[in-house]
Amino acid sequence: MAGAFVAVGIGFVSGVLSGMFGIGGGIITTPAIRFFTDASALVAVGTPLPVILPSAITGAASYARRGLADVRAGVVVGLAGSLTAVAGAWATRLVGGSVVLVGTALLIVWAAADMTIQIYRPPREDADAHNVPNTGGRALKLAAIGVLTGAYSGFFGLGGGFVLVPLLTRWLRYPIKVAIGTSLVAVALLAVPGTITHALLGNIDWAIAAGLTVGVIPGALVGARISAGAADRRLRIGFALLLLTMALWLGASEVGALL
Repeated sequence: MAGAFVAVGIGFVSGVLSGMFGIGGGIITTPAIRFFTDASALVAVGTPLPVILPSAITGAASYARRGLADVRAGVVVGLAGSLTAVAGAWATRLVGGSVVLVGTALLIVWAAADMTIQIYRPPREDADAHNVPNTGGRALKLAAIGVLTGAYSGFFGLGGGFVLVPLLTRWLRYPIKVAIGTSLVAVALLAVPGTITHALLGNIDWAIAAGLTVGVIPGALVGARISAGAADRRLRIGFALLLLTMALWLGASEVGALL
């Protein structure tokens, strides 16, 4: 029973952060599962994926109602990354769980550094960037972002929003809130193939996933409301601090496991 309450609590926190920052929540649930349960590293990687889907859909719908999501672009990114998400998930069998989690920590550090740079040297935003028609060049950029995002979503068991948001703000000059909403659309699509593949590999603990899901949906609604009323600079600062904290936490624990 205590384990169920822990899973619900982790899910709620994950949902709040998903709604606030456009992430799938895996950067919270993966280390939390690893630290607070007896799950293996690969189960900690795979279990958050089915939970990402309701969290991302809830958050994306909330942003879309406020006009803060480019749904077409999110769909392009999500579909482009579907195949590479499957390939990434299968690749986890080749390297082992601890290696995957150390790689996750390094990737999060990169995203935190990029977002920190954007705090002090913000990319030039275009308020109408998300309303630009999907021309060939723009669609190609979105597809390239999707292929990259899908690969690490499947491999690291993450929704991918923590890298997708900086890419949308830097490469396509999306306003931060629109980038978050668009990221959630893509994350919802990317979670499906990764979930199926990790389930086939036996990397999902469905009991833990069920508890996470109970907490994640109300959490995502709360997070989206907080984000909608927050200043853009504060969102960037909060996003960067969150990423750096989780990277140090996860990396330190898994480097010790490898030594």
